[in-house]
Amino acid sequence: MKTETIYNKISVVIPAKNEAEGLSGFLTDLKTQYPQFEIIVVNDASTDDTKIIAEQAQVKVITHPYSIGNGGSVKTGARHATREYILFMDGDGQHRVEDIEKLITRFNQGFDMVVGFREKSSQANFSRWVGNRFYNYIASIIVRQPILDLTSGFRIVKRELFMEFLHLLPNGFSYPSTITMAFFRSGYAVGYEKITVNPRKGKSHLRLFSDGLKFMLIIYKMTTLYSPFKVFLPFAALHFLAGILNYAYTFSTQGRFTNMSAVFLSASVIIFLIGLVSEQITALMYQRSNFSPQKPCTQNQDNSQNNSEQNAA
Repeated sequence: MKTETIYNKISVVIPAKNEAEGLSGFLTDLKTQYPQFEIIVVNDASTDDTKIIAEQAQVKVITHPYSIGNGGSVKTGARHATREYILFMDGDGQHRVEDIEKLITRFNQGFDMVVGFREKSSQANFSRWVGNRFYNYIASIIVRQPILDLTSGFRIVKRELFMEFLHLLPNGFSYPSTITMAFFRSGYAVGYEKITVNPRKGKSHLRLFSDGLKFMLIIYKMTTLYSPFKVFLPFAALHFLAGILNYAYTFSTQGRFTNMSAVFLSASVIIFLIGLVSEQITALMYQRSNFSPQKPCTQNQDNSQNNSEQNAA
C-alpha cells in the first residue's frame, strides 16, 4: 500500500560517469512520479553533459574533481543523503522508474535491504548471465542463503545499516557484492524483487574479465572477513589429506614415516587452529550491541537531577 510516510524518507542516489544519454528523460520521469524523493546525482568527473542534464532536472548534484569510481560515487551519495532510506539506481537508463514501487512494497514487509534481481532475459548477454549465475552460486554457498543477484545496483536499504559497512566498500564496481555479503553475514534481512532491465544507453564501463576477477576477489575477501573458517578449513583438510596419503605411500613402499608427511600434518593442524582463532576474533569484532545509544536528558530528568542536588546541599 502506498504511504506518504516512507516516500518522504527516501533519498535516491545515482552514480553517474558520462551518463548524459541515460539520465536524459529518466530524471524528469523520476521527479514527476516521486516528487517526495531526495534525488542525488553523483557526477564522477564526467566529460559529457551529465552534470548539465542533472542540474537542468533540478536535483542535487555532487561532482568529483576526478574519477573515483562507481563505488566511490555510491559512498559519496550515501554520505550526502539526509533521509532514513536510500534507493540506489544506475544512471545508464537500465533501471525503470516503474519498478521502484515493487521494491518499496517488498521493503515494507520488514526487510533491511531489498535488491532488484534480473532474470536471464534482462541480462546484457549470455556470457554476462553465466558469470552472474556463477558468482551468485559461490556467494550463496558462503553465506548459506540464496543470493539471486549479487551484482545488481538497484536496491533500497536502511541508511543507518548501510553506513556501518561504508569503510568496506571498494571504489570500483564491486560495491553491490560487498554490501550484499556484508548484510547476510551480519544477520540483516535481505529480500529480492524481480525487475525488468532496459537496454543500456551509452558505453558500458564494466570489463568482463578484469572486473570478473575483482568480483571473485571480493567474495573471498568478504568470506575471510565474516567467516574465515570457511577459507581455512578446506586448506587444512587438503594438507591433512596430503599428509595421510603421503604417509600411506611411504609406509607401503619404504616402511617408514617421512618428514614430508609430518610437514603436511603439522601444517593442517596449524591452519585449522589459525582459522578457529580467526573465527572467534571475527565473532567478537562484529557482535552487534544490544545497548541503544544514550539519549539526551529530558526536562523531567534535568528537574530530578536539580532536586537531588538541592536535597544533597
